[in-house]
Amino acid sequence: MEVKLSRADYEKMLDHARKELPNEACGLIAGIDDENGVRVVKKVYLLTNIDHSNEHFSLDPKEQLQAVKDMRANGLRPLGNWHSHPESPSRPSEEDKRLAYDSSASYMILSLMDSANPVLNSFHVEGGISSKEDLKIIE
Repeated sequence: MEVKLSRADYEKMLDHARKELPNEACGLIAGIDDENGVRVVKKVYLLTNIDHSNEHFSLDPKEQLQAVKDMRANGLRPLGNWHSHPESPSRPSEEDKRLAYDSSASYMILSLMDSANPVLNSFHVEGGISSKEDLKIIE
């Protein structure tokens, strides 16, 4: 699947992830699947990692509910979530795969392992198997 994310939303995620160091940052992505089957992220939500951990995350349930209400109010649908990996590569960990319960979601992982060169990838996870999606950051 092709996924499009605006440069502004990428910068917003990166800024949030850096502010949350040394912990993982997390959030939701919302948008549309266009007529060509391209997933277009229209809005990124920055949520609180209530685990305050550098190895895993849990989205704040109240913030998650507010984000979903906002999506509905703006005619967007939930497309998936994103989180950062402060010290590991941009790929799903075994725990990430185990917790990826929605096979229709995109799971974005932002690696800050090399602080000068952050890496963002998007993944499809189904049955514990992850495959990389074609992520394009657009101006």
